[in-house]
Amino acid sequence: MNLNIKIQDQDFVLHPFGAAYWPEQEVLLVADVHLGKVSHFRKHGSAVPLKAAAQNFIRLDELRKEFDPEHIVFMGDLFHSSLNIEWNMFEEWVSSIDNRVHLVAGNHDIISPTKYESLGIEIYSEIKVAGFHLSHHPEPQEDHYNICGHIHPGFKMRGDGRQLLKLSCFFRSSNQLILPAFGEFTGNYFIEPEEGDRIFAITGKEVIQVN
Repeated sequence: MNLNIKIQDQDFVLHPFGAAYWPEQEVLLVADVHLGKVSHFRKHGSAVPLKAAAQNFIRLDELRKEFDPEHIVFMGDLFHSSLNIEWNMFEEWVSSIDNRVHLVAGNHDIISPTKYESLGIEIYSEIKVAGFHLSHHPEPQEDHYNICGHIHPGFKMRGDGRQLLKLSCFFRSSNQLILPAFGEFTGNYFIEPEEGDRIFAITGKEVIQVN
């Protein structure tokens, strides 16, 4: 189940996969997919099934069908490192869709821009639109509300009897929304919210405000 929130009088739909849809701009925001990481693990001997690499594209297609966005903006670290077999999967996926794809480059995005340009993908260091600042690294500003990735935010939910549940989350503060990592096997940085911060944990099936 999605969770709808308002930021600066704009609507944002937080999805259990970790993406956010901005209907006023018809934009789907997706951070830290880290394509190629599954193949990277397999190359170094990890017993990760190759079919796990397809999960990111399956989930992206589900989001496309649900929201039908005009634009898909990847908020950095689209690929984990250098080219591997998952680039071929990405090329096939891009050629099969009719959405406009954009990349806000992150620190892991080392693949040549010409490879993206050949697919019609525009690359930016940042995007500023309608009072919002889209970036990869957290860059809070006074005059724009920052939406970013990079951190891979997570939250530890503690229950009775020493139960501990570790979940990825959207992390919202007064001037910033940090998106969770979308990709498989990305890990989390567990955040302790301060007064006024909001945590929206994702379970894969729903988004829950937990504080």
